Amino acid sequence: MAIHRDTPSKGLVILNSLPQVYFYDQSKAPGNLSEEVLTGLLAQPKYISPKFFYDERGSALFSDITQLPEYYLTRTETSLLTKHAAEIAAKIGANCQLIEYGSGSSEKVRLLLEQLRPNLYAPLDISADYLAQAAETLAQEYPWLEVHAVSVDFTDEFTLPFEREGRRVSFFPGSSIGNFSREEAAHFITRIRHLVGDAGGLLIGVDLKKEEALLNAAYNDAQGVTAAFNLNALAHINRELGANFNLQGFSHQAAFNPSLGCVQMFLRSDCNQQVILAEKTISLAKDELIHTENSHKYTLEEFRAMAKKAGFSRAQTWTDADGLFAVFFLES
Repeated sequence: MAIHRDTPSKGLVILNSLPQVYFYDQSKAPGNLSEEVLTGLLAQPKYISPKFFYDERGSALFSDITQLPEYYLTRTETSLLTKHAAEIAAKIGANCQLIEYGSGSSEKVRLLLEQLRPNLYAPLDISADYLAQAAETLAQEYPWLEVHAVSVDFTDEFTLPFEREGRRVSFFPGSSIGNFSREEAAHFITRIRHLVGDAGGLLIGVDLKKEEALLNAAYNDAQGVTAAFNLNALAHINRELGANFNLQGFSHQAAFNPSLGCVQMFLRSDCNQQVILAEKTISLAKDELIHTENSHKYTLEEFRAMAKKAGFSRAQTWTDADGLFAVFFLES
């Protein structure tokens, strides 16, 4: 893939093998990321942001997770998007700007593109290399589609590095909203509401509350793919930030916490050990936990109430027969 590095403006890189694909690099500098990771590792209890799962390998591992028999979320959401694609497209309308948060391999958006025919598609993802590859692959499959891929930490404040006519509609599938605390989720949805404007909308997938056994199995698969995904956060930090985590010294731990209404995921230190990052030494005791992810689950009423407070007063909802998952289209 040929890439021009002489960026003309706003971090733009043109993928010149396909003229309808544009790439914008708004990634943070490594120094800022080191400070962010250190803050979490020096806290009590320790934590690492789930965004560090998503380098190129992490994105590929998550794609593998979505195919696991225990992981009901993806197949249920995919079924809903497939079944209701025409109805969703009619609600959104033609020629929109479709902006996907945490796009990964852009698999789910493929279920909507032919029906929706947006005037542009803007995938947003933190993993720059994976994003660039996914954007070019998508454009090869849909040569009529103009793709503006933005490598950005969308959990922070950001602005879109392009301007186009058309209704803005954000797409946030996979129940990734569950990775935020409830307060953070409300703030995040409010920011999306501001980005899309009064005429815009948000199409979002939300995992619903259900039996604990089903939830716990989804985050502790028999093949150990979720464990590898969790540990990959440490490998990512080692490679990008020069830390020296020994991955053999940590184990995956995940379970539903009823009081918080979420699945919590941790890395457990299997021994007393020390890690060096940015010339700082972090000590971990045996069995000490590093929190890596929450996955909050909602009732339909809880999520609608949060969306209304964020400025989305109207909600169209699609759910499966078993009540496992919901897709919402939110409008002002």
